[in-house]
Amino acid sequence: MLGEAAAEAGPLDARARRLVKLALAIGAQAQGATSSHARRAKADNVSLAEMHHVAVLAVTTLGLPAAVRAMAWIDTALEKGPVRKRK
Repeated sequence: MLGEAAAEAGPLDARARRLVKLALAIGAQAQGATSSHARRAKADNVSLAEMHHVAVLAVTTLGLPAAVRAMAWIDTALEKGPVRKRK
């Protein structure tokens, strides 16, 4: 699959890739993707503090409202519970 090939194409480990995907979803201002990547990150033992840090880093690029919105999307997604891990 394309996703697997992209994941293995470079030196980033699984944790870094998970945080990058969350950041990309936030940058795209895609609520569904942000929520999905937040739940997957939690399933991969990424802490809420780490996910919030990704959202805070968006302040200088996307602005404070976008960063706050991203935090709310993350928090709401994690209240709904984890998604199934992909094989």
